[in-house]
Amino acid sequence: MITLLQTGIADSTAAATETAKTMSLFDLAVQGGWIMIVLVLLSLVAVYIFVERWLAIKNASQIDIHFMNNIKDNIHDGKIKAAITLCQRNNSPVARMIEKGVERIGRPLNDIQASVENVGSLEVARLEKGMPLLASISGGAPMIGFLGTVIGMVQAFYNMSIKSGNNIQISDLSAGIYTAMITTIGGLIVGIFAYFAYNYLVTRLNHIVYSMESKTIEFMDLLNEPIN
Repeated sequence: MITLLQTGIADSTAAATETAKTMSLFDLAVQGGWIMIVLVLLSLVAVYIFVERWLAIKNASQIDIHFMNNIKDNIHDGKIKAAITLCQRNNSPVARMIEKGVERIGRPLNDIQASVENVGSLEVARLEKGMPLLASISGGAPMIGFLGTVIGMVQAFYNMSIKSGNNIQISDLSAGIYTAMITTIGGLIVGIFAYFAYNYLVTRLNHIVYSMESKTIEFMDLLNEPIN
């Protein structure tokens, strides 16, 4: 009898272990409830913004190393239209800034610099598109996860309250505990990814801004050169 009982316990333990082993990430996510749907949507938005902005910033950072030298040669030779054409062939924020400056040649230098800086501000704003939302996700996702934690704990205590005496079982609390733990993990994962993605994009964008400022100074120095 004891042997049969031990065998039954062993079989039950093995079955439970096998069930735990076969539980997928999807099964765990389902245990998190509707909060996980929100977190999944936020993760998809975060991934989309990161990839789209990364490609945009990567393309914006690509410029011919001889671009400014060619612009300088054209301006010195009086080939203003050729300089504008060269800018239009280079699809980058720097090229569009310089194009605006070349188009203003002949006007006061302060007006030229203001025009170039205005274009630069517009280009930076265009590159920053969507990044504030990514920053919001990095801070909001963990908070939503903690909201799921609170909901799960409330659910667990509610299940305890409707039971009387010694009738409380682990299964009565498991749903609430799953919701509490899974949503916390999900919120932290989404938030951590969005946080590092945002800071990476900001770092890349700062390099472009520095390059734009450098090219602006170089262009204005070119216009300030004395005519021989």
